[in-house]
Amino acid sequence: MAHARLRVVLPEGTWIRDVSTDYPDAHVRVLAVLSRPSGGVGLVAVDAPDLDAVVGAMDDHEGVVTLDVIERDEDRALVRFETPDPLLAFASGAAGVPIEPPVDIVDGEATLSVTLPHERLPTLSASLDSFGLEHSVESVHHDTSAERPLTDRQHELVARAAALGYYDTPRACTLTALASEVGLAKSTVSEVLHRAEGALVDRYLREHPGTGR
Repeated sequence: MAHARLRVVLPEGTWIRDVSTDYPDAHVRVLAVLSRPSGGVGLVAVDAPDLDAVVGAMDDHEGVVTLDVIERDEDRALVRFETPDPLLAFASGAAGVPIEPPVDIVDGEATLSVTLPHERLPTLSASLDSFGLEHSVESVHHDTSAERPLTDRQHELVARAAALGYYDTPRACTLTALASEVGLAKSTVSEVLHRAEGALVDRYLREHPGTGR
């Protein structure tokens, strides 16, 4: 899996772009969005020195159908809104990639994170392009820990074999001795180790591709 962080330039005319560029000191944090064919419903936290003006600009924008202030204090408000064009939600939904909240928006740019199979990153990028969302990938971290190459049984047997010196040079434990130690037939131990070793070699070659020469 890959963990990617993206920066997205929001299009002019969208409420979030217009409001956040008109009030560049405001910080809009998207906490949740539910998209549907007719638009979307979202929940945002708005932090701004001129909070009344920012919330008022949201309410007045033609891109906001309804707006409700759920909570507020001096410089922060929790706002529920409906919009006909939740472009980020549409783009991520079309790509089949959920965006991880929160999404931080300041001065017309959104910073967001996604977790996805690494081969789906180009699909997400193409979907963002198709919705007119200029973007850049700020960072990508590949996490292979969730993709365990061995089953529990294989891991247990390989670990036991290594502990007994089966993989030492010269070998300190024979296959027969290992089978006796773990209480399995020699043929069974051989097959399990063979499959485990094959999986480990395959994993290594995928993560460290060479020139093939």
